[in-house]
Amino acid sequence: MCLPHGMSDADVAELERIVTRSRPHGRGKALFRIDEPFRAIYVPRSGAVKTYTLGADGSEQIIGFHLPGEVIGLDGMVEHRHQVTAQALELASVCEVPFDLLEHAAARVPALQHQLMRLMSQEIAGKEHQLLILGDHSPERRLALLLLDFSRRFAHRGFSPSQFNLPMSRQDIAAYLRLAAETVSRAFSKLQRDGLVQVDGRLVHIADCAALTAYAGQEVISDQRRMS
Repeated sequence: MCLPHGMSDADVAELERIVTRSRPHGRGKALFRIDEPFRAIYVPRSGAVKTYTLGADGSEQIIGFHLPGEVIGLDGMVEHRHQVTAQALELASVCEVPFDLLEHAAARVPALQHQLMRLMSQEIAGKEHQLLILGDHSPERRLALLLLDFSRRFAHRGFSPSQFNLPMSRQDIAAYLRLAAETVSRAFSKLQRDGLVQVDGRLVHIADCAALTAYAGQEVISDQRRMS
C-alpha cells in the first residue's frame, strides 16, 4: 500500500481508490522530468529511485536516493512544476498518486491530512540532512554520514541496519556527495582499513555502528544501537 502510515483500514481504502496501480519502471526510466507539470506524487513499492538536476556542463547533480515507501515528487508543489528529474536506479514498482485527488481526499479524511503534513515535514528534514552530509567534511566523513543515513532508513523499513545493498553506483554516490568517483573509492577503502565497514561490490556491512557514528561525529541513534 502507498502512504498507509497510521491510517485505519477505512482510510487506507479511501486512499487506495485514488492511487494508480503500481507500474514497473525499468532501470533508467524517468518517473518525471525537470520542468514537467506537477500532477502527482510517487511512492516506490520496490526498487530505488534517484532525483537529480543538471549542472551547467550537463552532468547530473544528484539530490537524493529514494527507497521503497518514500515519497517522491513534492518538489513540484510550490512552482507547480518539477524541479528535478526522478529516475529508476533498478527495476522499480511505483505507485502514482494524483495530487489533486489526494488533496480532495485529505479534506474528507483527517488521518490523510495528517499524513500529508508528515510527508512535507519529512521532505524538509531530508533537505536538512542532505546539508549535513554535504557540509564542510572530509570525503570519509561524508561517506560515513551517507551510510549511516541508509542504515537508519533500512532499519525503519524492517531490514537489517548493519548489512544492506546500495542501489546506486559509485558514480552516483560521487555525484551526490559532490566528489570525484576516485575519491569515493578511496573513502570506502579507508573506512574498510579502519575496520568500520566491509564492502563487497554494492553490499555494505557496517562492522561497528557506534564507531562509525563516532567517526561521523553523530550521536548514536537509538534504532541503530542493536544491529544484527
